[in-house]
Parts: sequence; structure tokens; C-alpha cells
Amino acid sequence: MMTNGHPERVSSAGDFGRVAVVMGGLSAERKVSLDSGRNVLAALKARGIDAHPIDGIPALLDALRAGHFARVFNILHGGGGENGQLQGALDALGVPYTGSGILGAALSLDKIRAKQVWLSRGMPTPRFEPLPRGGDVHAVSRTVGLPVIVKPAWEGSSVGISRVYEDADLDAAVELAACYPGDLMVEQLIEGDELTVSILGADVLPSIRIVPKRGYYDYHAKYEADDTQYICPGLDGAAEDDVRRLAREAFAALACSGWGRVDVMRDREGRNWLLEANTAPGMTTHSLVPKSASTVGIGFEDLCWRILETSFESTPAQRQGGPA
Repeated sequence: MMTNGHPERVSSAGDFGRVAVVMGGLSAERKVSLDSGRNVLAALKARGIDAHPIDGIPALLDALRAGHFARVFNILHGGGGENGQLQGALDALGVPYTGSGILGAALSLDKIRAKQVWLSRGMPTPRFEPLPRGGDVHAVSRTVGLPVIVKPAWEGSSVGISRVYEDADLDAAVELAACYPGDLMVEQLIEGDELTVSILGADVLPSIRIVPKRGYYDYHAKYEADDTQYICPGLDGAAEDDVRRLAREAFAALACSGWGRVDVMRDREGRNWLLEANTAPGMTTHSLVPKSASTVGIGFEDLCWRILETSFESTPAQRQGGPA
């Protein structure tokens, strides 16, 4: 699924034109987005690309209306950059950009709708129930079955997430999740290995098995800890082929395109369970897409170049139906 010798399709940095790297924004993931954006900006500049930082959507749209940029590298995490809002504005302006289009971004950020799509396609995802604000979390958790995960349905980077093993801890979990906008959800907790699979254009990169030093892969383990282990490929033989195939199918089912990441749990019996898809994954020193790319010989600068190449296929018509 991954061609290590995949050639770059754009031969000259000048062919990209002036590039806006949009980062930051107003979501709960602003800090991570700024870190990702700085890394992407430095990598593009190192390859000779005329790239410039832009903080947030309003500033970007002002610059685009003034004709300052030819295309956009979207590294906004969470709302705005990953919910279809930015994608819709860029489509209306006719400006090419990296990542998924309106539908893929909106479906992927909304974990409830993403899981509904997967279930409609017969794809495996943990049991779940939406939790309306003010709803009875205790009743919902009985339907799902403890232990559960309580989370905001529209956030990433593990913000607002709690693992709950006892009924007495549910109210505190809801209080934390409710600090973030959008719907809430209660999801079956799958015990096993945490895996992630990155998508880069037509290629599926090797999976990564994530082994936190303690607890689980929370915000601290993702972005702050230096003792989290990343094993790539995460599986061997047919098991690796299966999880990569599932990730590709899950990505396409949500009409995602360009690049992204699909997170999976593998339970103790060896069954894979889809958790979520990310259409603008992190590009920090702790992030997973760069780690997977490096195992097949794609360094960070080359990775950013290849992601930017996908903007040449970013019209709504080309995105229809997800990646090839």
C-alpha cells in the first residue's frame, strides 16, 4: 500500500506559488496547532517554498481576498480548520488547500456522525451513545456498559476525555467534557493496543503501536512526555495488512482525502475497532504522521512537500468519493 520510492510530483518550489500556512485559531487545540504550524513553515522554507504563517481563519481570508496567496497548507486543529468551515470558504474562493474537503472534514471531526457512517458500512467501531447536554449519563452508561469513555464529540488531541470504570465517576467526566463546545458521547472502552495509521495521498503508511509509560495515551503522553514508545510498524504480516486496509476504507467512507490519520484500538482477541479519523493531524516533534513517514524514508521536509502536493487535487470534483 505504501510505495517507498514514490516520486515527488512537483519538481520546483516555485510551482506552489506563495503558500499560506494557517495555524493557531481559536479551538482548544490552538497551542498544538501553533507548534505544528511552526514546524511545517520551517520545513517548507527549507525546501525553498515561499511560505508564510497566518494565524486563524479571519486573517487568512483577508489575505486571500487581497490576492496574497496561491494555496493554503491547513494545519488548524479542531473546530474551524477541521469541521468544514475553512474548507467551504476556500472552495468558494477557488483557493486550493491541503487535506479533506468540506464533507470529509465535517464528518471526521464529529465523532458521532463518523461512527454512524462506519456502522452503516458494517465497519467495526465501539458501542456508543450520544449524550445530550443535561442528559442522564448514568442511564446512557448502562446502555453502553461500563467501563466507558466520556468525551466531547467535536474535539481532538484527547482534550476533555475521561476513562470511567465506576458509576460514581461519571458526573465528573461529564463536567470535564462539557467544558468544550458541541455534543458529548459515551463510548465503550476497548482494552488493548492503541494503533494509528497515516494516509498520505494514495499511500497508507505503516501503523504505529503506541505504548505510554503509564496510564493511556492522553494529552500529556501525546505532547509532553518523552517516555511514550512508538513501535512502527505496530503489527506484523497479515495483521498489519488488515489494519492498514481498514484505515484506508474508513478514511474513504468519510469522504476524506489528501492526507490524514485513522486511530484504531486492537482488543485482546485481535479485533480492530475504529475510533476516529483526523484530517489535519499534528506535526509536532511528538506527532505520529512524521514518525510513520520516517520509517519508509520520508523525512519531515519531504513529508511537508508531499502534503502540499496534494493541494493540486483539492477541487470539490476531485475530492468526490474520497481518496483513490
